[in-house]
Amino acid sequence: MVAFGKKLKDRQIQEWQGYYISYKLMKKKVKQYAQQIEVGAQDRRHVLKEFSRMLDEQIEKIVLFLLEQQGLLASRIAKLGEQHGYLVQQPDISQISVLREAYRAAGQDLLRLLFFVEVNAIGLRKILKKFDKRFHYKFTDYYVTTRANHPYSQLQQVFKHVGIWAVVGAISRNLADLQDRQGSYLSIYDQPSLPIQEPVIDSIKTAIDRLSRSTNFLNFLGQHALIMQEEELPSPVDDLVDDQNYAFMSLLLNLVNTFLYMVNTYIIVPTADDYSASLGAAPTVCGVVIGAMAVAQVFSSVYFSAWSNKSYFRPLVFSSIVLFFGNTMYALAFDLDSVAVLLMSRLLCGFGSARAVNRRYISDCVPLKIRMQASAGFVSASALGMACGPALAGLLQTNFKIYRITFNANTLPGWVMALAWLVYLVWLGISFKEPIRASEENNTAEEANTGVGNGELESQLTERLLLTSEDKQQDEDDDDSEEASEESRKPASSIQEAYRLLTPSVKVQLLIYFMLKYAMEILLSESSVVTTYYFGWSTSSVAIFLACLGITVLPVNIFVGSYISNMFEDRQILLASEIMVFIGILLSFHIISPYSVPQYVCSAFITFVFAEVLEGMSYSCGLSSLICL
Repeated sequence: MVAFGKKLKDRQIQEWQGYYISYKLMKKKVKQYAQQIEVGAQDRRHVLKEFSRMLDEQIEKIVLFLLEQQGLLASRIAKLGEQHGYLVQQPDISQISVLREAYRAAGQDLLRLLFFVEVNAIGLRKILKKFDKRFHYKFTDYYVTTRANHPYSQLQQVFKHVGIWAVVGAISRNLADLQDRQGSYLSIYDQPSLPIQEPVIDSIKTAIDRLSRSTNFLNFLGQHALIMQEEELPSPVDDLVDDQNYAFMSLLLNLVNTFLYMVNTYIIVPTADDYSASLGAAPTVCGVVIGAMAVAQVFSSVYFSAWSNKSYFRPLVFSSIVLFFGNTMYALAFDLDSVAVLLMSRLLCGFGSARAVNRRYISDCVPLKIRMQASAGFVSASALGMACGPALAGLLQTNFKIYRITFNANTLPGWVMALAWLVYLVWLGISFKEPIRASEENNTAEEANTGVGNGELESQLTERLLLTSEDKQQDEDDDDSEEASEESRKPASSIQEAYRLLTPSVKVQLLIYFMLKYAMEILLSESSVVTTYYFGWSTSSVAIFLACLGITVLPVNIFVGSYISNMFEDRQILLASEIMVFIGILLSFHIISPYSVPQYVCSAFITFVFAEVLEGMSYSCGLSSLICL
């Protein structure tokens, strides 16, 4: 493994070397600060102030150079524009060809500038992450919030690139104008969907997409989905392999699988108590029926994760078949008059959970530039399924028989989901494209390397710089530390080893996650029993209530991801959410008579909403490390 500092140095454009972030210097400073604090020679507050000042100076150096280069490009394009205007009046084919090449050269220089911005942005993220890890302090939240929201923010120039977009627009418009339009006077603004046949524009758009692919909300949802990606330096080979692996229909099928599974989980909640009672069991057995699916999912996650190392298509096929039979058994349990069949059907449904495969597919096969959007889609599909499940159950209020097979409010959820999984299975067989595996990717990468090596721009970007003996020694030290860190992230071979790898903070977060899931499952599983006993609610009323709970997931994630997470530290949000969940649970108890509908509804909404906030923040604070176990 090569240390990030060495990779950063290798990717620098030599004539711009003095304007990159001094990653190596800042890493040395972080190490010195840690040593000084250990011996008591430095105060933590002074360290934070000094490190903030250093970062401000580094960002100012980057931004001023960026603005200077943008100005040079703008001046150059303006001069080309004067020539363009002259050629419009007096067309000259040879001069038009020269002008087109001049615009392409400007595009190549803009591409160099985009790589410069991206390398510095990644270096900045890396050094902030290293500081947080060394000092166990959320310095990144403080620094980004205070700098990004200030009216004189220079940090915004690194992460928001309006000036660069203006230069891209000028180059794109003029190159499109110089194309043979057969006398058309339409511009790219009149027909924005009209493609511009210029490879340099495509490269620029790809670079900008990669630079600006994440926003606060999408980042939050991606963390919520436990689909994380370590930021790396830009690599055209990676982009090529990603594009070959990616198929939109396959991604859509993964998201549909996620949606159907969540519908499958919650569609039985409004009627589970009636179903249990109709089979001669106590209504409270519905909690066991609903929870059986989650218990089986613990085991299915293990073998589906291992299976996804070899294939994505076969686990999804197996999942669909198992869920088809599980739902069929659930529907037939009524006519068989068997609680055992009912429980076995839900266990079988849990064994068909392919959510681990869904996450893995997005992490491995979706291009980096849209991975965060795909992760957000995963969470959105889950939330939508959580809301649609109970709502669909409320619509299935009928009762009839066909050849001794009963179709009523209890059995129809099973029949509907069995049909849905059968249709999905057919669609999967027709449309899913198995991604290229590792061995095939290596061959593709070698071919791509050969092609990229011939490009003048890429050879400039990847030109290696000579290292002094001191630099080499430092890089070797970096390699050792990075390899040690990588070793700690290797998959564990047993549960005991996995537990030893967990840090104390992750153990606390696991406990929080267990408790919030425990609270949510009690709320959802017993909702029909409680509301029927105290308020006499019908199945339709319970279904509407649970659907309203599910609808809150996305708005809450938007609000927390876009606003709250930027205003408060993660630990403050976690603590406040835990307190609110506790208050919601207290409100749910029948202490004051009479037990009213407003009391129950308020307690349910408080518990559910803040449990969702707690879940999202727990993921963003560090549960993503569990993927490695």
